[in-house]
Amino acid sequence: MILKMKKPELLAPAGSFEKAKVAFMYGADAVYCGTASLSLRSRAEVDDNDLEKTIIYAHSIGKKVYAALNIYAWDSNYEEIEKQVKMLDKVHVDAIIASDGGVIQKIREIAPNIDIHISTQANVLSYHSAKFWYDNGAKRVILGREAGKEQIEEIMKNKPEDLEVEMFIHGALCWAYSGRCFLSQYLSCRSANLGDCSQSCRWAYNLYLEEKNNPGNLMPVETDEKGTYILSSKDLCLIKEIPQIIEMGIESLKIEGRLKTEYYLASVVNAYRNAIDDYMKNPDEYDHTKYLNELEKVKTRGLTEFYFNNPNNKDFQEYEGKQYNPNFEFGGKILEDKEKDIVLVEIKNKLSVGDSLELLVPNQITPEKFVIEKLYDEETNEEIPTINPGKLGQKVKMLIPFNVKQGWILRRKKQ
Repeated sequence: MILKMKKPELLAPAGSFEKAKVAFMYGADAVYCGTASLSLRSRAEVDDNDLEKTIIYAHSIGKKVYAALNIYAWDSNYEEIEKQVKMLDKVHVDAIIASDGGVIQKIREIAPNIDIHISTQANVLSYHSAKFWYDNGAKRVILGREAGKEQIEEIMKNKPEDLEVEMFIHGALCWAYSGRCFLSQYLSCRSANLGDCSQSCRWAYNLYLEEKNNPGNLMPVETDEKGTYILSSKDLCLIKEIPQIIEMGIESLKIEGRLKTEYYLASVVNAYRNAIDDYMKNPDEYDHTKYLNELEKVKTRGLTEFYFNNPNNKDFQEYEGKQYNPNFEFGGKILEDKEKDIVLVEIKNKLSVGDSLELLVPNQITPEKFVIEKLYDEETNEEIPTINPGKLGQKVKMLIPFNVKQGWILRRKKQ
């Protein structure tokens, strides 16, 4: 069903000002970030000065910034909520993401001109729910990740015309219903609903059966030396479904991951940016495989379309507990604009002469590949065979056979 054909916004996570710049460089139209202690990623939040800097920078290049106040607040949180809303109004944030009715009412009272986006934690899965939030001041609803394409089509067909819809297209899936989780609070006294999730669903568990009449005789169930990752999910990936999503008229496509690295951001944002643009230019020739190949290089868990195509899909659990990519890793970040020459690079992992690197070029789906031929000590300019990142921000000079821009990302192929 084609409702309209318009280019959607590509929305990326930004856990810091530097990550926001990378996201914008690789094609994000907007970023979302948290505020101190009042969003669901309290370990990935920027302070007020950093947030203001992000907003000023974004607006200077025609981009947008959305801030999350999406905790389920206690009464003791409201003094800080009022302070944060006033700050966000002052720095001209483009929208606030929230899910708690009390928080939303407070935003409307203090800063009625700020757009309100209803968080995925509010579990919007129907046009009735979407209309409820619209009637209560929402400019946009962010759909629950559980929504399938039939549900999304119904929402798009019946929602108020000027209500925007946003949906997740890539990133981690929460074990609980749209993130409404109490497992972390129960196991580690860290509330996911107050922004301090310990990701207990990613832990390894030892499972046993105990026969009722023989207490103490514990028999392991489907476990190995690592335990069983029975609660851990694969990551959402809807790169193949981009044509359907665009044709449904979704206004914003969202990537999860405020705790992810600049390398992850560059890889994923660039893949989806190219996929969206290519489909808009020539729908008949869309082939998702080249974008998926790029996403495979950065994934740390299996990929799934979750319930988008099939509400009975069972292939979304990550039983192996995978948390790394065996083939590629973050190599470094370019620190200066230069034409085919010796370039200053901030290293992120061990680099050696002979390593195979890939240069991620914005708006280009295929990276530029080369082998490190020469490395030079940053201070002495002496040739060196290898360098290890012994400290944060450590740099090296490297011969790169391509024109490069400050901020571009290098990917290292593992041996």
